[in-house]
Amino acid sequence: MVEKRMNSLLKWALILFVLFSIILNFVLIGLYHGRASKCSSHQRKHPLRAKHDERSLVFADLTADEYLQVQKYVLKQKDLQISTNQITKPSENFLMLIDLSVPKKAEVLAYLDGKGKKPTREASVVVHFGTKGYIREYVVGPLPNPTSMTDVTVEKYKGTLPIKSRLVTIGEYALLFTFLEQQVFSKLPKLMKESFGVEPGKTLNAFEQMPRGVRAGDRKTWVGFFRDMSGMYIHPVGFEVLLNHESLNASQWRVEKVFYNGEYLNSVAELEKAYNSGKVKKIVYEEPQDYGSLKPRTRPLQLGPQQFYAEGKRFSVQGNHVLYLDWSFAFGLSSLTGMRVFDVRFKGERIVYELSVQEAMSVYGSVTPGMMLTKFLDSSIGIGRFAHELARGVDCPYEATYIDSYRYIDAPGPVRFRNSICVFEHNMGQPLRRHFSDFFHNSYGGMVNSALVFRTITAIGNYDYMWDFIFYQSGTVEAKVHATGYISSSYLVDGNLRHGHQVARNVLGNMHTHFVNFKVDLDVVGVRNFFQTKDMEFVDTPLPWMPDHKAMIPQLVEKQLKTEQEAALRYGTKMPRYLHIASNQTNRWGHQRSYRLQVFSFTGDHLPESQAEERSMSWARYKVAITKHKDSEQTSSSLYNQNGIWTPAVDFSQFIQDNESIEDQDLVAWVTAGFLHIPHAEDIPNTVTVGNGGGVLLRPHNYFDEDPSIHSADSVYIAPGREVSCEDNRMACLTRDACSPVLQPFTYNGFEGVMKFVDSA
Repeated sequence: MVEKRMNSLLKWALILFVLFSIILNFVLIGLYHGRASKCSSHQRKHPLRAKHDERSLVFADLTADEYLQVQKYVLKQKDLQISTNQITKPSENFLMLIDLSVPKKAEVLAYLDGKGKKPTREASVVVHFGTKGYIREYVVGPLPNPTSMTDVTVEKYKGTLPIKSRLVTIGEYALLFTFLEQQVFSKLPKLMKESFGVEPGKTLNAFEQMPRGVRAGDRKTWVGFFRDMSGMYIHPVGFEVLLNHESLNASQWRVEKVFYNGEYLNSVAELEKAYNSGKVKKIVYEEPQDYGSLKPRTRPLQLGPQQFYAEGKRFSVQGNHVLYLDWSFAFGLSSLTGMRVFDVRFKGERIVYELSVQEAMSVYGSVTPGMMLTKFLDSSIGIGRFAHELARGVDCPYEATYIDSYRYIDAPGPVRFRNSICVFEHNMGQPLRRHFSDFFHNSYGGMVNSALVFRTITAIGNYDYMWDFIFYQSGTVEAKVHATGYISSSYLVDGNLRHGHQVARNVLGNMHTHFVNFKVDLDVVGVRNFFQTKDMEFVDTPLPWMPDHKAMIPQLVEKQLKTEQEAALRYGTKMPRYLHIASNQTNRWGHQRSYRLQVFSFTGDHLPESQAEERSMSWARYKVAITKHKDSEQTSSSLYNQNGIWTPAVDFSQFIQDNESIEDQDLVAWVTAGFLHIPHAEDIPNTVTVGNGGGVLLRPHNYFDEDPSIHSADSVYIAPGREVSCEDNRMACLTRDACSPVLQPFTYNGFEGVMKFVDSA
């Protein structure tokens, strides 16, 4: 009986279990119905239209091993007595920089085109000789096992480089911070506490302004002080000192002026005395608001739209070589100038030999002393030097390809910067072209604007610059920059509102310009090119069928500019709207094959040429300047232009001075873009990228016989009655073929390469 009852209970339990399983399955089916399956980890690979070419390595940045081999060879030159200690003093000799020495163009072209041998791979080396009072540049090679070290300073700069033109190294910063603690903060304990809330043993953050003085030979820096908070650059306290650090011996440094709450005093001691006796208007400490933090103030509820490759990536990166549909190019990241690409080809034809960032410059306005003088030249600090890790899914799409880079600048050895470059194909958000035929012949034709983006972001002090080179399926290349990060600010004192807007309590957002220079070495069907302009004018024209009646009709105006000075197109002057680098070959329709330079820029006014500092940034005089290619005119600025601003090592205007012919020559375009920034309340806490940028488009103009994108497989065509056919419209198959991505886990190592200021005591 008991056994029979047990069997009955077991039977009902089994029935209930089966019913529960069925119900659960229905629930799960309902929950997951319509969800795409996971993509296979072995996604379909698109066949590449070209093969990776190891010859691209002629442009590759130095490897970690190459850096070490160069360092080892330089240190073996015992007579030079060079140190690699990061806190080497200015009075000693220091190995400051190792970078790729870009080989001569003619040699590279011969090698790439199979007509010459591989150019010798070499490194450029910069040494600060504090013991001798000068800077030397060397070429060390051949790599990977160097055997020679050649001094090229005089050849490259037409003279010597004084030690005062050096950038401030970590070693000098360490001494500077020690000096400020011992000679400024520790001597003003009452003022520091009452005005800034800083207790003994703590400090304010220092932010230096440049240039360092007002005349050649000066090395006197106004140092402003800011609260030690998130976004310190927008927390000025109203206290600055003018530090004379001309001597290579830090014991001889001194404070020459002090600025406190709008008043100038001659020394720290004078400020202390005036403060204690009540002869200056005191700054009264108030608990600061944390308005500079970028920590989210609202908890995110969901992710925004994400992009992924439903059928795998259509581009490939191997070494420093990229293939994307009809495009191929080599790339590099210079510590000084930043991002660059070489040997850019479309459908196998070289379009661009070199496209590179050259310089980023800002000029500020203020009544406070540091900002009053400030003119930043970023390549003198190192643009590429500050390319840190890109945050996956924020700085670049989550599934972008990320690339590490190595750099050796102001460091004891090469430093690895993980994921500091990203490459991704991107839907630009609008069709590249489209047409809906409403009259007579009904159809729809269009094409998504999918392009390849090559990106890095450099965080240089307060500003972050996002550098993009974009490759479109129409044969167009775009180089552009967007600015974000923190504005530079100054303490709000009388008269300062003439130079910007108040953005926080006692904080002025200082008006400033952003000028960015690109080098565009176009080779249009070879290196024998011309510079042409095109525009329009209205011509009063008689009507053929009514000769007594005239109409103003637009007419094409074409010119060919013949010399460098004629082709130096200055800002502020009326200039033609179409600028072309043209070949002497024609397309099917008899027009010269050319590429157009289309600049988009909203820069402020350039510094007047009457100012002594202007020569160091003379490239910014011109929206576009065309010069004959020379290997000796490699860059428009230099590492030494910031701290030798009155006698610049490179004066770009001299490139144009000799006024060489630019007809049937290898031509280089130097393009300047940017924007004027008048900071406003919405720049707190951070400046947004929207509207804050500029750049240049390189567009085919009669280069092809028709738009090359018409041959793209991304084209869509819809005819009446075939609206859902996949034959000419892959979009119709998307829901059938779609799957959800398999994503890599999020990682971030960006803090590994930050500058660390080591106490030199």
